[in-house]
Amino acid sequence: MTEHVSEERVREELSGVSPEIAEQQLNDKVGLSFTELSPERVTATMPVEGNLQPYGLLHGGANAVLAEALGSTVAALNAGADRVAMGLELSCTHHRAVTSGHVTGVATPLHVGRGTVTADITISDEAGKRSCTARLTCVVRPRPTAA
Repeated sequence: MTEHVSEERVREELSGVSPEIAEQQLNDKVGLSFTELSPERVTATMPVEGNLQPYGLLHGGANAVLAEALGSTVAALNAGADRVAMGLELSCTHHRAVTSGHVTGVATPLHVGRGTVTADITISDEAGKRSCTARLTCVVRPRPTAA
């Protein structure tokens, strides 16, 4: 079983996020919990409960939130301390419905360049069956200077 990565560690790795903004993260609203954090691989889990669409299935938008969180974290970790990464394009293919338990997302970099980072993200149910495949491209820019 993978170990939970503390929110403090996530914020430390992604330094520069103001405390006011850090307290308003969508990740917290969907119950996302990081389990692995490195430039080569970022993983997290998310509960299905609380993230359903009207038919009792995991909402496709919740998959997109998980995918964007993982892919943008991979991009930020590869961008370096003096640069920021922001989502440019996200595509998700939903393969199968998930109705209970947790899903696990795994993001790995496909391309790390000077101006963009593209991540491959897979989301699986508790049985290890892939429920979603996503790809996120982030633009990488110099970190704004503090005013």
